[in-house]
Amino acid sequence: MKTKTKAIHSLYQSKDAYGALAMPVYHTDAYEFENAEIMSDAFCSRVPLPDYSRVTNPTVIYFEKKIRELTGARHVHALTSGMAAICNSLLAICGSGSNIVTSNHLFGNTWLLFSKTFARYGIEARFCDLCDIEAVKASIDGKTACVYAEIISNPLQEVVDLKALSDVAHERGCLLLADTTMIPFTRFNAGQLGVDLELVSTTKYVSGGASTIGGVAIDYSCGNDYEERMQEMMLNFGAYMTPHVAYMQTLGLENLEARYSLESANTMELAERLRTLPAIREVNYTGLKDNPFHELACRQFNDTYGAMICIELESREKCFDFLNRLKLVKRATNLFDNRTLAIHPASTIFGNFSKQQLHDLDVSENCIRLSVGLEDMDDVFEDIRQALTD
Repeated sequence: MKTKTKAIHSLYQSKDAYGALAMPVYHTDAYEFENAEIMSDAFCSRVPLPDYSRVTNPTVIYFEKKIRELTGARHVHALTSGMAAICNSLLAICGSGSNIVTSNHLFGNTWLLFSKTFARYGIEARFCDLCDIEAVKASIDGKTACVYAEIISNPLQEVVDLKALSDVAHERGCLLLADTTMIPFTRFNAGQLGVDLELVSTTKYVSGGASTIGGVAIDYSCGNDYEERMQEMMLNFGAYMTPHVAYMQTLGLENLEARYSLESANTMELAERLRTLPAIREVNYTGLKDNPFHELACRQFNDTYGAMICIELESREKCFDFLNRLKLVKRATNLFDNRTLAIHPASTIFGNFSKQQLHDLDVSENCIRLSVGLEDMDDVFEDIRQALTD
């Protein structure tokens, strides 16, 4: 089956008693077993039966199964958020004394997780330019557990060469982990580009309309040790996705392709139109042909570029004035809602960072991040235009 069909037609792991077309929400903590032997087998993972909803639930299992079929992955783990997916997965891979080679151009919370939280547990983050393969090679040593990248960084929109990073990581005996939230996993195959573990905030494209918070870890080739440790993380840390969220996000998967097709087309249209506004000094979108990362993004992601635009204004004050004048576009965080959203990253996502840290991370005080929605772009463009008019 093709991707659009797979997203809708995926068999349940067990036949529903009433023939429900939508996977039921199993709002239950525990499950009854026919006998002690089956109960023991379920708890010890010798049979694919749920035992306790903190770690296994039929609604969540179905969501994981759908993503596994859409991506061709070996295993999929659904968690309570994108950050939970990142944190649990890395703790399954890293241990005290190991290190992660990554970029300084990370989403704010991920950078803090690596530089502060993990450091307290003896896991070192080695920041380097992931676009410089020689710098990556120089950063890897015998204690490197993985190379970690964002496929399109947030908000700088830097694109890394996944195949090149994969080759280096695998030559040195470590894994390549990639946060692929910026492009739907239905549009390109991370595993074929050499990614061992794909991490996604399903809060974004998958949920559909910003209805729920969730994340998934999509394992292509991490191996049995990772899978056993990830089961341990799920059992002991309690970050398993809830059944209601899994139900909502399963519905989101069914119309993901339709929504993304419109969002990405809207984003390209808006990016081109924003260049006509004198108050905007720069429009940063990898879909624009003169963007320095356009060719690489086109090659890796099959000629699609996501639904995030960053614009540069004259000053921080102009950014705040612009945000305050918006009438249709919402002042809000999150990405890939049905609505178009605007935020000033330096004062919000990176708001507690020092000026030196903002400089080191290349986070501009003059940048506005736009997440483009499903509205008519005439209306969105007019709102942006009027908000920039003195």
